Amino acid sequence: LPGLHVGLHLVAIEGPSVLPHDAIPLLVGRGGQFPGNQLRLGVDYFFRPAVRRQLAAEIEAQFAAFARTGLRLDHANAHKHMHLHPTVGRMMIRTGLRYGLRAVRVPLEPPEPLIAAGTYSDSLGSAALRRWTGLLRHQARSAGLRTNDWCFGIAWSGHMTADRVAALAAHLPDGLSEIYFHPATAKNALLNRLMPTYDHQGELAALCSPGVRAGLAHGHATLANWSA
Repeated sequence: LPGLHVGLHLVAIEGPSVLPHDAIPLLVGRGGQFPGNQLRLGVDYFFRPAVRRQLAAEIEAQFAAFARTGLRLDHANAHKHMHLHPTVGRMMIRTGLRYGLRAVRVPLEPPEPLIAAGTYSDSLGSAALRRWTGLLRHQARSAGLRTNDWCFGIAWSGHMTADRVAALAAHLPDGLSEIYFHPATAKNALLNRLMPTYDHQGELAALCSPGVRAGLAHGHATLANWSA
């Protein structure tokens, strides 16, 4: 495990906090859970200074909790890509730099490889999201952090099957691509609540599939990490 390149998956929406409710009452309910209303949270994070102060404290606590594991911080991203919010992204980068952060995921998923791999049609919302990622990339690179060029796993989130990923591997664009999964050996209560439709075991099978590795080799892709 110490040799595994592990990143921090920051939680600023729909998940548990590190700090107790009493420390961040404007962020989480009494059970210590962030709400799932992305629009409301986005407005609060941008316009309410008191909320921003509590958010900064929670982000600090999450990085500190990661540091206590003894693992090297390889990169950072956020649940539901919440670091695309300029306030969250700025705080994540600013705090992360003090903990040795070197790279940030930019969730830019180009449509052309997905279309070539099959079973995908582009949408206006996806196009708007791609444009919005430019702000996060600017924030990260201005801070001297590395970013991926492309990211795959958004449109097919929870359903990154072996066949899909093998087909995608043959059409990866030039540059550094991150392909992410939500693998698990079995469902539990938390996964059933947060991701009821996800095929976690199917995604684990895809990760272990010889066909996926063969597809990557056929597409002349080289396996790498964030330090590559």
